Amino acid sequence: MGGQGEPIIRFEGVTKRYDDDTVVLDNVSFEIERGKFYTLLGPSGCGKTTILRLIAGFTEPSEGNIWLSGRNVNRVPANKRQVNTVFQDYALFPHLNVFENVAFGLRIKRLNKQVITEKVREALRFVNLAGYESREISEMSGGQRQRVAIARAIVNEPELILLDEPLSALDLKLRTEMQYELRELQRSLGITFIFVTHDQEEALAMSDEIFVLNHGKIQQSGTPIDIYDEPINRFVADFIGESNIVSGTMLEDYLVEFTGRRFECVDGGFRPNETVDVIIRPEDLEVTEPEAGQLRVKVDSQLFRGVHYEICCYDSAGNEWLVHSTRRVTVGAEIGLAFDPEAIHIMRHGETEEAFDKRLEAYQGAGHAE
Repeated sequence: MGGQGEPIIRFEGVTKRYDDDTVVLDNVSFEIERGKFYTLLGPSGCGKTTILRLIAGFTEPSEGNIWLSGRNVNRVPANKRQVNTVFQDYALFPHLNVFENVAFGLRIKRLNKQVITEKVREALRFVNLAGYESREISEMSGGQRQRVAIARAIVNEPELILLDEPLSALDLKLRTEMQYELRELQRSLGITFIFVTHDQEEALAMSDEIFVLNHGKIQQSGTPIDIYDEPINRFVADFIGESNIVSGTMLEDYLVEFTGRRFECVDGGFRPNETVDVIIRPEDLEVTEPEAGQLRVKVDSQLFRGVHYEICCYDSAGNEWLVHSTRRVTVGAEIGLAFDPEAIHIMRHGETEEAFDKRLEAYQGAGHAE
């Protein structure tokens, strides 16, 4: 096992092509630290499951190198890696009971009977299934089957656990419960979890760090708060939560123009009069009387979402604005929208994550940002 400071997984310029020359992963580099919960997030076909398969050893990279605990594993088969995978369908053996499903990997290792019994019971206790040893898989609920699959993974004491959309088959209530249970399990075990999903709410709720992928490339990585508050481009802003995105001009640092008006903001490091994208989250817009708002808009529709109203409105230039508010409005009425400078986020066209980070550090270091 590698040292504490060494990343458990490192990808260096990894590309994956299939036989028809389709590129599914394009020159990807990243590091995974020990003991954290990571999420690979993106739409279908973005490359997230391919990354999981490369880590597990189910497929090999076309180019680049993969390191596991400081060891190059490009040609190391799956059964020689300290990695366990929990699949979307759980891949449990229907003819074996809960105990035998969890014990399967240990029996292959030819451990003695007493050690197997102790390890299986401990794993089942971790996932709150103590006493279920003799239960048949067909008698288990979806959430219980998932926990059996996780117990089977952790009983082998892997260095990391890969989870390939394991919650997608569950109903909403159970899915929410299992998000909490998985997060708590990861914390108690201290094992690195790498979780694949296309559900952004799931990623935000569970992760220490998120990698947002699209078209075989990592668009942005960081904590859920960093990615939500500081999306790097339109794709990330749209994929992580709901966003209002309009075109604007950065007149100078901390002063932006959009919808024909100038607004103070907290972003810097731009060229004078640079064309940019401006994002304001729906929950950062406050409904006011028309004359009190920084924007005047006309309400097009309103839906009640339980904790707030979802209000769709348009300004005089035809820009659509989505608002989340506890205040009810009248469809067809004119209202004002108010927002703070901190609510405005500026995105530079075509900016790489490295350049974005450097710009952020530069103007924050100058003492202009919070």
